[in-house]
Amino acid sequence: MFEPIVLASAALPAYLPTMSRAFVNEDAQGPEPRYALPPRDDPDFDQAAARALIEGAHVGDSYSAERATGYEWGDPALRPHVERILEEAQREGNDRFEALAERYLRACRDTAES
Repeated sequence: MFEPIVLASAALPAYLPTMSRAFVNEDAQGPEPRYALPPRDDPDFDQAAARALIEGAHVGDSYSAERATGYEWGDPALRPHVERILEEAQREGNDRFEALAERYLRACRDTAES
């Protein structure tokens, strides 16, 4: 149960309990975000995908949003939808979404220029 270990200081206990790696997960960040997306052939899919990418960036998990949508950050196909998200964020005073939408649109321009 306990494995003795040698310590340099007499002030510490002579043994410390060890724990199975099954109970230690330093990398745990919680569950991946879920994105409510319509079927890919739904006419509203691209709009929902654009919102999912912005929301993913907002929570710091663009990778999951890209996997869920099949689009990469800055994909020009979603530009008109992200422009609408930008306008909505500006109307509502949502500075965070406004900044993310602007960043997405800059990435669209960078993709087009390459």
